[in-house]
Amino acid sequence: MTVKKNNRFAFVIPVYNHAGMLAQVVRDALATGYPVFVVDDGSTDNTYDRIKDIKGIQILRHTENQGKGAAILTGFAAAAAVADWAITVDADGQHYPEDAKKLIEAISHNSRPIVVGARAGMTGEHVPWTSSFGRKFSNFWVRTSGGPKISDSQSGFRIYPLPEALKLKTKARRFQFEVEILVHAKRNGIPVMEAPVRVNYNPNGARISHFRPFVDFCRNSSTFSRLIFRRIFFLR
Repeated sequence: MTVKKNNRFAFVIPVYNHAGMLAQVVRDALATGYPVFVVDDGSTDNTYDRIKDIKGIQILRHTENQGKGAAILTGFAAAAAVADWAITVDADGQHYPEDAKKLIEAISHNSRPIVVGARAGMTGEHVPWTSSFGRKFSNFWVRTSGGPKISDSQSGFRIYPLPEALKLKTKARRFQFEVEILVHAKRNGIPVMEAPVRVNYNPNGARISHFRPFVDFCRNSSTFSRLIFRRIFFLR
């Protein structure tokens, strides 16, 4: 694929204790030919040891766990020096980095949108109920908060325009960052669109999720309450 001026891409992979799958995800991202930035968000396992010898990547490290959103922003800041767009992909192995071309193809020549990878097959028997329910819950509240109407607001496989994404005033720094930034994008005139991507929920794989239903439900509720409050009382 020919990369035009202002169409340079780089992968940003936030990771926290995903030693089992990360090396393969990194190698698959490298195979696309784009720069790869891995942000180790204070992992306590051997994540760093698994990737430290992989040539051609840049590893950024947080000394303590700050949250997925904080890791993504660290990656954005580094990637902005060499790229106009950041491709985020989760480190748990559920995404296929080569599907980034589907997201890139969705970008029109006259706009700089956020492109979300809408995961296909999210109703299969191997899909965790927390992922299926969480997506529906999140989609509804993103729209209620004044964000875009999309089908998979929790997908971590995305393309963000840089530096626009860095300028959005998000407050959440954990999982909630990914839904909050969609709302801020809509409010700031940044288009949000979707493109279909594959998903791998192999029951025999080593996929690890750090989603905690009760804690993250409370955090999601707090984030959405803040966004809705601002939409009602300030934006008007």
